[in-house]
Amino acid sequence: MSAKADAGGDNMIEAEQFAAPFTHLALVVAALAPTLIEIDPNVQIVLVSTLCVIAGAYRSVPIARDGGGEVMTKGDAQKFPLLGSCVLVSAFLAFKFLPKSWLDYAVSAYFGALGLVSIGGVLTPVVHGILFKGKSLRSYELFGVPRVRWLNEERWTFECTAAEVAAYAFAAVGVLGYVKTKYWLTNNALGMAFALQGIEFLTIDSVQIGSILLAGLFVYDIFWVFCTPVMVSVARSFDAPIKLLFPRVSMSAIATADKPFSMLGLGDIVIPGLYVAMILRMDNARRAAAAAPRKSVTRSESKRAATASRTVNHDAGDVPTYFPAVSLGYLLGILTTIVVMNVFNAAQPALLYLVPGVLGATFLRAAFAGKGEISAVWNFCEGLEEAQAEREAERVAAEAKKSS
Repeated sequence: MSAKADAGGDNMIEAEQFAAPFTHLALVVAALAPTLIEIDPNVQIVLVSTLCVIAGAYRSVPIARDGGGEVMTKGDAQKFPLLGSCVLVSAFLAFKFLPKSWLDYAVSAYFGALGLVSIGGVLTPVVHGILFKGKSLRSYELFGVPRVRWLNEERWTFECTAAEVAAYAFAAVGVLGYVKTKYWLTNNALGMAFALQGIEFLTIDSVQIGSILLAGLFVYDIFWVFCTPVMVSVARSFDAPIKLLFPRVSMSAIATADKPFSMLGLGDIVIPGLYVAMILRMDNARRAAAAAPRKSVTRSESKRAATASRTVNHDAGDVPTYFPAVSLGYLLGILTTIVVMNVFNAAQPALLYLVPGVLGATFLRAAFAGKGEISAVWNFCEGLEEAQAEREAERVAAEAKKSS
């Protein structure tokens, strides 16, 4: 389902390429595992969280390539921990002073609507490829918003294809199941959809911005978990798909168990996942640049002061890759979280272990990759290389035209 300026004429929509299908399949199997076999919740946490991060990273590639999604600026990254703290305290006060029934209705309505959009977005390329065999489909207008001064310069139309209708119908069934039962599987379906879409559509475009974001949330997570009861209280009180649930007992014993679930907050997937996704796109961009050597652009202290410089010279097949190392760093971080949590039998701020895991993996890999790699990775800025290449191509074309 899409909203866009009205351009008139018929619209045919081609099937989107479904990124990393086997990773998504493995994620579904890992999520459903407790209903099929007995599985330790710690093992399931590791599998589901890591597969979510990897699947989300691959989903982000075409979105960033096509200029979609929302790009996080340096200022956004700096303010993120403060905004997160305001939301967290507001939720804590709401649960403390407002009637629980009011909150239940508001939370169900909000996350139900958000879940419908998220699950529908995740399922659309699957439905398009399977039910409609990847054929181009006509996009039909549902309704339009007329041009309103100060709001929109052109008339907006809201359109959908048959594949989107089918996908959102499936999504509606899942959302209704969640709203009526709050069953752990439907909670996790919504939560994983939120995580995948968050990593897919929110973009970090440089290691520097990613480091600022992770460093700020590293402090945020430690403070709110170790220094106050706020985060743990909200996580336990907030009956919403902002966390994934992993059964600690058999399916038949869930209803009667005192503490039937282990939990993992979506932030412990999405925040490191944004960084891991950027690293995957960095690998792709650097391989492409090495295949067609040219000047690249790096970020200076201010993004507006970006200047041209030379990258480390590599052959196309010899460019160091960082995605496997950083994915492993995430895996080791989540494993460390679980080990410490079980040893001390207390809630742990997962970012305390995940942030050093992904950032440490990045710079250790760069240190072993050779001279100049740390600087090259630190100064990488997604998209600026392409912009410089376009300017170079325009300059060469202009010179060729003059000489002719």
